[in-house]
Order: sequence, then C-alpha cells, then structure tokens
Amino acid sequence: MINSRSAVTFFEWSGSLSAMAYALLIASNTGNEIVGFSLLLLSSMLFGAWGYIDKRWAFFALQFFYAASAIIGLFRWS
Repeated sequence: MINSRSAVTFFEWSGSLSAMAYALLIASNTGNEIVGFSLLLLSSMLFGAWGYIDKRWAFFALQFFYAASAIIGLFRWS
C-alpha cells in the first residue's frame, strides 16, 4: 500500500511536469493544442488528488477551474 506522503509526492511531481509540458505546448503555437489541453486536464486531476490527500481545500477547489479551462480548450480546438 502506498502511504500518503509517497502519493502526495507522486501527484505533486507528475502534476507539475504535465503542467509544464502543457504550458510549453500552448505557448509554442505549433498546432499541439489538443495535446496541451489534455495535459492541462491531466494536471488538474493530479493536482486535485494532491490537494485532496493533503487537505489543501483551496488548491483542490482551484483544480475545478483548471479542469473547466481544459475542457473549454479541448472543445474550442477540436
């Protein structure tokens, strides 16, 4: 069984890396918007899990905004 500290570390790092990749793909304007917004959605889910496990409720709630932004972006660019 994974302890909560290990889970938090996993969600923190994987969420951060996917968010960085998202930002680079969107900023590069290379036609990879669908992949970028998919990474934003993934990142918001990973960060949401981190916020939930770590009881960071404001951070957890913020992820709903990011997920909504990702879904809007996916619909806008598809």
